[in-house]
Amino acid sequence: MHRSSFVGRTGELKHLRSVVAGVGGRGVILSGGAGVGKSRLVREAVAQLPASRYVVWPITAAHPSTALPFGGLAQVLPVAQPAGLTPAGVLRWVVDSLHEQAMGRSIVLTVDDAHLLDPPSSALVQVLARQEDVVLLGTVHDGEQMPLPLRPLCVDELVERVELTPFGRDETAELLTAVLGGPVEARSIDRMLRLSAGNPLLLHELLHGTMGSGEWACCDDGWQWNGHSTRPLDVTDVIGTRIEHLTPGVRKVVELVALSEQLGLRLLTTATDTADVRQAEENGLIAVVRHDRRVDVQLTHPLYGELLRRRCPPARTRQLQTELADLVQATGARRPGDLLRVALWRLGAGSGQDPRLLLAGAMQAFARYDVPLTVQLARAALDAGGGHDAAELLATILMLCERPHEALQVLDQVRDEPADERRRSRWLTVRGMVTYWSLGDESTADTLAEAAVPMTDPGHQARVWAFEALMRMHRMEIAAALRLSQAVLTQPAAGPGARGLTRCVVAYVDATRGLFRRNADTIAQVEAEVAGWRGDVPYLQAMVESARAARLALTCDLAGIDAIAADEFADLVSSGGLRLGSGFLTVLQSYAARLRGRTDQAITFSDTAGAILATSRLYGSLAHGERAQVAAWRGDPDAALAAMAAADASYSPCLAVFYPWLELARGGAIAATGDLSAAVGHLVALTDRLRRDGLAGYEGLALHDLVRLGRAATPIGPTCADGAQRSVAQRLSELAERTDGTLSPLLARHARACAAEDGAGLLAVADAFAAAQLTVWAAEAAATAVRVLRRDGDPLAADARRRLGTLLAACDRIRTPTLDASRDS
Repeated sequence: MHRSSFVGRTGELKHLRSVVAGVGGRGVILSGGAGVGKSRLVREAVAQLPASRYVVWPITAAHPSTALPFGGLAQVLPVAQPAGLTPAGVLRWVVDSLHEQAMGRSIVLTVDDAHLLDPPSSALVQVLARQEDVVLLGTVHDGEQMPLPLRPLCVDELVERVELTPFGRDETAELLTAVLGGPVEARSIDRMLRLSAGNPLLLHELLHGTMGSGEWACCDDGWQWNGHSTRPLDVTDVIGTRIEHLTPGVRKVVELVALSEQLGLRLLTTATDTADVRQAEENGLIAVVRHDRRVDVQLTHPLYGELLRRRCPPARTRQLQTELADLVQATGARRPGDLLRVALWRLGAGSGQDPRLLLAGAMQAFARYDVPLTVQLARAALDAGGGHDAAELLATILMLCERPHEALQVLDQVRDEPADERRRSRWLTVRGMVTYWSLGDESTADTLAEAAVPMTDPGHQARVWAFEALMRMHRMEIAAALRLSQAVLTQPAAGPGARGLTRCVVAYVDATRGLFRRNADTIAQVEAEVAGWRGDVPYLQAMVESARAARLALTCDLAGIDAIAADEFADLVSSGGLRLGSGFLTVLQSYAARLRGRTDQAITFSDTAGAILATSRLYGSLAHGERAQVAAWRGDPDAALAAMAAADASYSPCLAVFYPWLELARGGAIAATGDLSAAVGHLVALTDRLRRDGLAGYEGLALHDLVRLGRAATPIGPTCADGAQRSVAQRLSELAERTDGTLSPLLARHARACAAEDGAGLLAVADAFAAAQLTVWAAEAAATAVRVLRRDGDPLAADARRRLGTLLAACDRIRTPTLDASRDS
């Protein structure tokens, strides 16, 4: 019997090869039932690709690898991974490594069982599939969802999803003829089709079980099957029966491969008999895969692994996991993911629980924001005697998962254990994070300040100061936060984590003050030192992204927000289960969609963020504030006011630094009710407060909201030396000279054109807003221009109306006061 024969699927095979050749999209995902031939079709599509033009990277996703970052890529990644990379940096390293190995050739990714990809691999596939020289061919089971990072590939129509249906009669006859070596009589074809239900894998298994039993005979009409089965069979039952009849040696070979997903041939032959490995290959259960100098073994079909793992008794599973762990550790656990594999095997087997191994595995999982795996391994490390270090990591991830009371219980477990100043400082700061950000205890900053006083080691003292600075900044105690940050940054003994934290504080404050170039420079400095802080404060990347996001939001850099949302960091936090991170990023996506006028998208994003952050003290108020803004821009005052009530209910004084966003949203909600006088009064008071607090970045946006309400000439702020007040337009012009970037000058131009009722100037501003994708503001500027030009009888009015119509056509439902006034006129 020739199992390698490939028949049928002519049209599907031609389509896959055309996609690989660059005709059509950048990939295809095949879906269908188990055994319908998805994996085989993908392998056939790439089997004859010339090695001079293409390199094929197989990514095998299976249950053993779902818990392992890049678990399906272990066979192709370089052994040595650079130390100290951020999650995004790890992905960039992987992408660069794969391109380097491709040596200019086109890359074809084949992903078997894509629904089982681990989170980092999902993020990697998404990043690669968007590149011009990469094609994705993957498979998913019927009824299974693709991982979250991969779904946009289908939405954006980069990757096509194709349903693979069972064989019909002609394809069944073709397969039987190919395997048996001659024509098959009609009745036998019909019986085999009925029994297999058109499932190619089941048909192969039926033939495997009947060829050697004398049930096939050659007659005048061709091969005839004389078996007695009449009822349709289930593929899992047939394969299960076959597995039960394997010899002990061959079964062990297949079990080891199933539990490890992919195993080096040398390791496999070390643990088993070479003859059994050869027999398993001849029986079509395993395949030897050669890639450069590596020779690995994998199962020929994922279903074999699923059934073997399900049917392997628990005691035997533990025995095999211990054996696998011993084998890989004996070679130095050098491949990417080996450390995590060993930790998980040891954990599953309950053998040799080394807290250092479990903790190291947990740190690797945390570095990739794989929340469930981090919790599992960190808890195991604590139970195995990991002490303060394990408790610190577990409490941190529990805090980020919004499980603060569990986090405190974990920390209390090690409270009375002997601790040097290093462990004491770390215990204090982790507990401080829980009580401050998760439980809203404002006294935490003062507690840390008191605890730092008696410390004798300046490095450990600096760590406590860094966390205190972060809390002071969130409490709007900006001067104290910067003073502490300076103390840390000038302390030579301060560790990389403390320095990175305080630089994030400085960067965030710079953004609020409109010092956007300094913000970008400081963030770049933190990222340049990632190797130093990655292992010390792995969650620092989230703070980097927060400081970066502050700059992008305050400058309305929508392309920059898009880049964050499409970045590897966003994919990792979303697929890895870090709800705080994914919720915050979703708020940003809503903000960008709203400014573009895509309020339907903004509703979806803001409602999703509100749901994700429903119990969050950290970002919940921001999510509801954004919901209020979206509702206000759509002219729904009831929804806007309800969202503001939710924002107020979730607001905490511990997060006073976010008050500008909430008060800007409140101004929008009030304006949506039609009480423009109250909205103007609120925004005037807000600009005064922002000016006193030195938050020039926010003040510009608040002043622009007054411009949008028709108050560009309104006096504002303190009285000048000549006894007069500056107008809104004049203050915006002052801020344009004091703050960085292109947005402030544009807002000032808008204000001056409104104050002067300059129709042509307003049209020029509308064009500039549109070029920055700020479509709603562009429409408002054009609407004001239409009103002015029509009043003056200017012939430009007709052109202005056309441009306004084009801008409004690009928006979903929009009902702002300026646009409503334009409609009324």
